[in-house]
Amino acid sequence: MLFAYRPEAEKLSRLAVDADLSAAIWIDLYRPQPEQTQAVADLGLVVPTLADMEEIELSNRLYREGGVDYMTVVLPGLSATKAPISGPVCFIVTPDRLLTVRHHAPRPFDTYPERAEKVGAGYDRPEKLFLGLIEEITGRMADILEGIGRGLDEVAAGIYQGGAQGLGGEMLQEALARVGREGDLLGRVRLGLLTVERALSFFGQTLAARDNAATLRPLVKGLMRDLQALEVHADFLASRLALTSDATLGMINLAQNATVRIVSVVAALFLPPTLIASIYGMNFVAMPELQSPWGYPAALVLMLASAVGTYLFFKWKRWL
Repeated sequence: MLFAYRPEAEKLSRLAVDADLSAAIWIDLYRPQPEQTQAVADLGLVVPTLADMEEIELSNRLYREGGVDYMTVVLPGLSATKAPISGPVCFIVTPDRLLTVRHHAPRPFDTYPERAEKVGAGYDRPEKLFLGLIEEITGRMADILEGIGRGLDEVAAGIYQGGAQGLGGEMLQEALARVGREGDLLGRVRLGLLTVERALSFFGQTLAARDNAATLRPLVKGLMRDLQALEVHADFLASRLALTSDATLGMINLAQNATVRIVSVVAALFLPPTLIASIYGMNFVAMPELQSPWGYPAALVLMLASAVGTYLFFKWKRWL
């Protein structure tokens, strides 16, 4: 799909499908088709393929060619089947327009066009559009980190307040699964913060070649500080996540130990009666109790007394 936008008096307006792309200041390609790629190529822009965007070498993700900046970052978003993934997004900043190429759906690309007048320094220049999108992306990742923090708070409250006796096996399993999901999301956000910071640093190095460098430089520095603060917060959440994961596993071990202890106690209670029953089940001729009328009830009483004695011994030792 191709989405094209142009600046108007008070908002960033989306162009019609059959509109002339030369009037667009921002062209957003989402899973582009060959005809859409060709339409952008007719404007003199080279559209990178998904394979090009997935290259991990820094020289393939951040470079300047012919006065055009190519910056590829990895952002969390949704796949075509609405599954959460991380994927590359390429920002191409030219003197006339901004081109973005993506094959998944990060939420900031849906929210920014309606908030362009409220985010960043404006949208009348491609550089300002790029910085506005970066600010929207930064805010989105901050929201995700806050959601991860709330999720960890809920899991920790159940673990620390409920304890091994207060949480059942299914609840502990769900808590551990939730910690794993939050950890996976946190990893994708940390990767996004790292790649966005690198792209923004590269963009800051090319400001000298722009006529509005004095206006853009404070914006770049402010966004860099925001990204670095979010990275520190992500590190803090990572340590919390590890602690919560260890606590959840510890509670699972305690719950399992309590179950094993109960089974062991039951087996120990029945061990002396089983021994007595085994002795009197051998049926040797020389066993005088076999011929006595009181032999059977005496054996039953002896088995019961041995079980009760074992129970009282465990209580005295405080093993129960």
